[in-house]
Amino acid sequence: MNHRIAQVALLVRDYDEAIAWFGQALGFVLLEDSDLGAGKRWVRMAPTPDAAFNLLLAKAANERQLAAVGNQHGGRVGFFLLTDDFARDHARLFAARARFDSEPRQEPYGTVVVFEDLYGNRWDLIGPPCA
Repeated sequence: MNHRIAQVALLVRDYDEAIAWFGQALGFVLLEDSDLGAGKRWVRMAPTPDAAFNLLLAKAANERQLAAVGNQHGGRVGFFLLTDDFARDHARLFAARARFDSEPRQEPYGTVVVFEDLYGNRWDLIGPPCA
């Protein structure tokens, strides 16, 4: 049996603001934006067009879902974005006004900084270890 996780849903307030932020701040590409009717869309974004994994942007449809926007992981880091150029992507996030929890730090697995997306979900940006 061959399984893999292909996508993870990320609750958002608005499709278009989420598409703009993830495109600008993270450099993600829009893979699909299909109208499903009744105000619903199937919106997928990923770091590259051929990425094996993508985010499904899901617009909150009720009060319970709206309350979870920005807190999908209970305040913990829930997303881990690996990069080959930490300085480039850190600067891109800074320019997009991402909120950082601290200054970048060196860990055995690489350079890392915690940031929040436009809704407050916490992410790790992880670059290669310094030589």
